Amino acid sequence: MRIFIYILIALSVIVIAYNVTVLNFDDLLGEDSAIALIGIICAACVIVLLSILLTSKAIDRKFKGKK
Repeated sequence: MRIFIYILIALSVIVIAYNVTVLNFDDLLGEDSAIALIGIICAACVIVLLSILLTSKAIDRKFKGKK
C-alpha cells in the first residue's frame, strides 16, 4: 500500500506541475486560470491527506510492534 500511496503523491505533483503551466499570471481569476488554481489546491490537499495516512500507518506499525 505504501508504494501505491507514493505513486498517488507523484501523480499529484505532476498534476500541480501541469496546472502551473496552464496558469495565466496576468489574469489569475480568468476561466482557465481559475480551473488550474482549483486543480492545484485539490492536488495539494491530496498530498496532505496521503501524508497524514502514511504517518498514521507508521504510528500504527510502531504501536503494534510494542505489543
